[in-house]
Amino acid sequence: MGDLPELCSETIWAILNNEIDDLSVNQMVWYYLGYRYLEDRWDNSLVEQSWRQEYPEPPDFIENRPPTVKLTRSIAQEHKQALKEKLGFTGWKIGQFNPRDTRRATMANWLLSQLLIRDRKPVEEDL
Repeated sequence: MGDLPELCSETIWAILNNEIDDLSVNQMVWYYLGYRYLEDRWDNSLVEQSWRQEYPEPPDFIENRPPTVKLTRSIAQEHKQALKEKLGFTGWKIGQFNPRDTRRATMANWLLSQLLIRDRKPVEEDL
């Protein structure tokens, strides 16, 4: 999958600001879900079982709504508002966003939740 951006608050902001391409954002989510590309095939042995059963290969979260809904539902309740509460992201105004932006925000929030879970420290220390 190549070199992925570091999972940190700057990367989350870069996702929200469209400074990281869609493929790289997808690849980050795939990586943290546990998908690995080995030689010529996807290995999903590290992927949680419900994801592995529904998506044996990593889904395109930008192009497809159902996996994004599943991603949203997998965010721990205490992190549902992490973009707003930890980074101060206020979202967009009506007419200034589209489904792609919404899906990227979901992916950013999910990645931020992974950062919070991984580090078990306040994200402000990462800022």
